[in-house]
Amino acid sequence: MICWPFFAEQQTNCWYSCTKWGVGMEIDNDVKRDEIESLVKKLIRGERGKEIKKKALEWKRKAEKSITNPDGSSYRNLDKIIQILLSPRV
Repeated sequence: MICWPFFAEQQTNCWYSCTKWGVGMEIDNDVKRDEIESLVKKLIRGERGKEIKKKALEWKRKAEKSITNPDGSSYRNLDKIIQILLSPRV
């Protein structure tokens, strides 16, 4: 993910994507075509791109586990919503 934060929560999202989650690279505010081209090449062929791909696959596995495993948080939360919707109203 190439991040170019502009306003509101985008700075926070960029910081998490690039720093905490390891799935993004930030581009400077003074964006030039050459810089974007260079960043895309780094993402496709560079070591940082390989690290980002590895992290993205790790997050994908976590998301799949959360959805498909009965002990996963998303699975449990969806089940709770279904139980609430199916319960008799008072």
